[in-house]
Amino acid sequence: MQKPTAPRFPEALLRERVDARLAEAGASAESRAAAVKAMLHASLVGVDSHGVRLTGHYCRMLEGGRLNRQPDIKVDRRGAGSAMVDGDDGLGHYAAYKAVEMGMELAREAGIGAVGVKNSSHLGAAGAYALAGAEQGFVTFATTNTDSMVALFDGAQKFHGTNPLAFAAPVPGTRPWLLDMATSSIPLNRVLLHRSLDSELPEGVAATPEGVPTTDPHVADMLLPLGGVDYGYKGAALAGVATLFSALLTGTTLDPDFIPMYGTDDISTPRNMGHFVLVIDPDKFAGRAAFGAAITQYLFSLRTSPARPGGRVMAPGDREWAEMEERRANGIPVDPDSAAFLGL
Repeated sequence: MQKPTAPRFPEALLRERVDARLAEAGASAESRAAAVKAMLHASLVGVDSHGVRLTGHYCRMLEGGRLNRQPDIKVDRRGAGSAMVDGDDGLGHYAAYKAVEMGMELAREAGIGAVGVKNSSHLGAAGAYALAGAEQGFVTFATTNTDSMVALFDGAQKFHGTNPLAFAAPVPGTRPWLLDMATSSIPLNRVLLHRSLDSELPEGVAATPEGVPTTDPHVADMLLPLGGVDYGYKGAALAGVATLFSALLTGTTLDPDFIPMYGTDDISTPRNMGHFVLVIDPDKFAGRAAFGAAITQYLFSLRTSPARPGGRVMAPGDREWAEMEERRANGIPVDPDSAAFLGL
């Protein structure tokens, strides 16, 4: 039996309600502006698990003391093309956008800007930060590691987080090329979203506490790495790439050592999450004009490549931009729990 679809609401109304709830929880104007921007990006492009549905969680963490309501972010330049951002335990969106800003500043001078983030928290969809650089003309990579919830390949317990890898690149005259992928088959927030909607999970993406694959979101406790039962070694290894950049290079928390994002009574202790952003200025390589011409030709060739019967060839970002247009026209779906929290 098909479950009812979630009700839809205008983008402007959601921005207003999310900002209001974060303000009630005490978030500073700067940090909540960053959080609203990142959450609405996710909701607009169809990454509902990291969109406005997280407002309630962030508000609880602000009220409980895990998140600093008035963070004082500091930037420490460590080299010609490197820097560290201290997020002061505030909302991770604020620190991550600051890292992109610093990365662009470094890249304008050195060609590349590699920026680590420490003392941060959950940042939502990593693609929001890769996109922020690409919209300003930079090739941008963003990643973070998270608390253990994904089995290793052939593993029988949680080890890595969902550990996203996001890349974006500017394309002349149109929206950026954008890839934002978890290294797990799905993010944990997708499981929670399915619980709220009481809808089944796809096959091969989650398992019970005993490691048995399941489609029931109410008993799912562990995620499977990208590639599932047969090819999960690829996703498990890529998850380690996120940990390498965002935890090992920044000196922050390893996946198994995090205070869990959910399911703990401790909502007052900061989690010291690390993130990593790499920003590249095309002008310091082939040149912006040459890069723009090349990526335009590349995408034309990709999109006109023959498709199998019934299929459609798309570039990374094509689905997201189409979804954004549809949702701006018809409203953004919001699950019932989140709609109630936002007073919708």
